Amino acid sequence: MKHREKPTADTTAYLQRRRMLAVISLAVVAALFAWLTWLIYKWFRVFENDPEAFKSFIDAYGWKGRFIALGIQVLQVIISLIPGELVEIGIGYTFGAVEGTLLCLGGVAAASSLIFLLVKWLGVRLVELFISREKIDQLRFINSEKKLKRLIFLLFFIPGTPKDLFTYFAGLTRIRLHEFLAISLIARIPTVVSSTIGGNMIQEQEYGKAILLFVITGAVSLLGIWLYNRIVTRKNARKEKSDAQQ
Repeated sequence: MKHREKPTADTTAYLQRRRMLAVISLAVVAALFAWLTWLIYKWFRVFENDPEAFKSFIDAYGWKGRFIALGIQVLQVIISLIPGELVEIGIGYTFGAVEGTLLCLGGVAAASSLIFLLVKWLGVRLVELFISREKIDQLRFINSEKKLKRLIFLLFFIPGTPKDLFTYFAGLTRIRLHEFLAISLIARIPTVVSSTIGGNMIQEQEYGKAILLFVITGAVSLLGIWLYNRIVTRKNARKEKSDAQQ
């Protein structure tokens, strides 16, 4: 039987430095996210009820306004408590359905990559800044799924699910970054397109069509939330049963 070696003084000091660095890094990230939340909140207070003001704000930057819109989309995904649909509608209102969709997906890809890599680096402590421990435990079945990629696609495809929170949780799973980006972006396309088309309809003053689109989208989202809750409940029950048998 092998005896575990006692840590040397150098090893102990190294581990202490690593823990201290991790705590400092997490504090810096938390402060950055708090600042971004405040900044985004100020923007939304100004533009949430006035898409024309949002368009004027973006247009004031000329061709560079596209980078501003891209940055706003990135910040929205990072600050996952802010509804993504509002940003997508505003970008669709400003740039139209096609370009708006490309800008939104570009912002989602950039933010998802950043979040994924940060979670791989800082681990569950970063995720806990945005997701409660109870919710994390509820979603742990995802990592044990044999068909992980298929499940991630389904969760991102279903309307009404907390996709930005899933982005944080994905970093805790075994999926690789390029796989996650490809799966999640393709799955997000229908919801992003519906939002940017709705924003473009408002800009074109096709209010009847926009209202109909949003009503249909809302109904489908409610159905998606119900389906998501059923999936989570069933998967957790199955995992608990499997754990009890082991």
